Amino acid sequence: MPVLTANLARSRTTDETVTPLFIDPNEERYRETARELIRLFQEHLEEPKGDLEAAIDELTVADTDYKIVQGLAKLLTDECEFEMVAPAEPREIRRRLFEKANERYPIVRQPTLGEDTQKLEVYSAVADGLGISLEDCYRGMYADLEDNKRLVRIGTRTAEQYAGENGASTSTTALTGSSAGDYEHTDLTVDWLLTRYNLALAQAVLYDATEMRIRVWDHFGTVFSYVKLFGLMHRFYPIDAEGERIASTDLAAGYEAVLDGPASLFSQSRKYGIRMANFLPALPLCERWEMNAKILVDETTGETRRFTLDHTEGLGSHYSAGERFDSDVERTLAQKWERANTEWELVREDDVFDLGAEVMIPDFAIEHPDGRRAIFEIVGFWTPEYLDSKLAKIREVKAENFVLAVSERLDCAGEEFGQAAGRVLWFKTGIHVYDVVELAETFAADTCEAGCL
Repeated sequence: MPVLTANLARSRTTDETVTPLFIDPNEERYRETARELIRLFQEHLEEPKGDLEAAIDELTVADTDYKIVQGLAKLLTDECEFEMVAPAEPREIRRRLFEKANERYPIVRQPTLGEDTQKLEVYSAVADGLGISLEDCYRGMYADLEDNKRLVRIGTRTAEQYAGENGASTSTTALTGSSAGDYEHTDLTVDWLLTRYNLALAQAVLYDATEMRIRVWDHFGTVFSYVKLFGLMHRFYPIDAEGERIASTDLAAGYEAVLDGPASLFSQSRKYGIRMANFLPALPLCERWEMNAKILVDETTGETRRFTLDHTEGLGSHYSAGERFDSDVERTLAQKWERANTEWELVREDDVFDLGAEVMIPDFAIEHPDGRRAIFEIVGFWTPEYLDSKLAKIREVKAENFVLAVSERLDCAGEEFGQAAGRVLWFKTGIHVYDVVELAETFAADTCEAGCL
C-alpha cells in the first residue's frame, strides 16, 4: 500500500493538537506538479530506476515544495513495479569478467589505446561465452543494483499497453493491501494522486496513535469489516444523531468504535500503528463520520496530542465499499457457496446485536427466499485475550437464530458459548456449505429476534 515515510510527512503540532498540512487539490501549482510527475513516470517506462529518480530530483530542484514533490513521487513509486532486466545473471557476468580480467592482469597500466583494446577483448570473450551481445554484457554486469532495475509497470499498465493507446495519459492501478480484492481499480490521474496524497498525510500522523475513536452514521458493516480486516482491537457502542452514547441500539442513529493503538497494547509497535493508518481510508466511504485519535509525541513522558478528522475534510478513499472478507476462511466459504446447490444465500449485512453497553457486528446473514434468516458468526484465530472478550460478547447474544462456526484449534469448549452452545458448528481447516445450511435450517427465524437490528 502506498505510504509516506516520516521524512516526507507534513503536519503541525501545537500544545493541544497535531494537524496534517493538507494541500488544495484544486490549486493549479499542485495539479501541474502532479501532471509533470505522472508524465515523468510514463516516459521512464523500461528505463532504469536511477534515471527516473534523477529526473524527479531535477523537478524537485525546480519546485520549492520539496516534501510535496517527493511525497507525490513516493506514492507513484509505490504503484510501480521494477525488475532486473538482463540476458544473463549479473553475478555470472561479473564472475566471468573478473576471471577473464585476472588472466590478462594487469589490463590497465597507462591510458593508452592498448588498454581499451584489452578491455574490449575481455568483454567480447565473456559476451561470446554467454551468447549475448557486447552491449548486453556491459549493461548486464550491474543490472541487479537497485538503481539499474527497470520500470516495467505503472499500476496495471506496461510500456506495450501505453504504446497501444497512442500515448494516452491515464493508467489504471490496483491498490493492494491484505488481498487484491480489497481495493478498487483506480485511474492514476492528477485527481487520484492529489487526493491520495492528503489521505497519506493523515495516515502518517496515525503511526504514533495510542487510541482511535471513530463515529459513523452509515455503512456500518463496511467500516467494521475493515476494523476486523486489519486486526484492530475494538469495542462498539450505539450512539444518537449527535454522537452521544445511548443505552440501546433500538434508538441508535450510528455507532462508535474505540480502537486501541500501539502504545496501549504493544509498547509502541509501529506495525500496529501502520494497521491503524491503513484502516483510515475506510472512513471516507461513509457519508458522515468522525475520528478522534491520541497521538504520542514524547515516548519518554507519554505526552500526547489530539488529532481529529471528519467528513468535511473532503478526503477520498481508494478502498472498495463492496464485499470483502476478514479471513481466508470467510473468503473460501463464500467461494464455495457460489458453487453450491442451495436456495440459502450467504450475505453481508449491517446486523447489530445489542449487548447493553456494547454491540457486536456478526460476519454474515444466511437468508432463504421464504423469509427465514439466520445470523452467522465465524470464530477463527484470535489471541487468548481477545477470544475471552469475544466469548463474553457471544454469551450476551439473546437471538435464537444466531449460529456459529468455531475453529477446533481454539482453546475453548462448547459450554463457553452460553445459550448458543447448541448452535455451534466446529471445523478443522474449512467450513462446509451444507453443514452451515443444515444449521440454518434448524435455527433460522422469520425475523431477527430481540437484540438484532
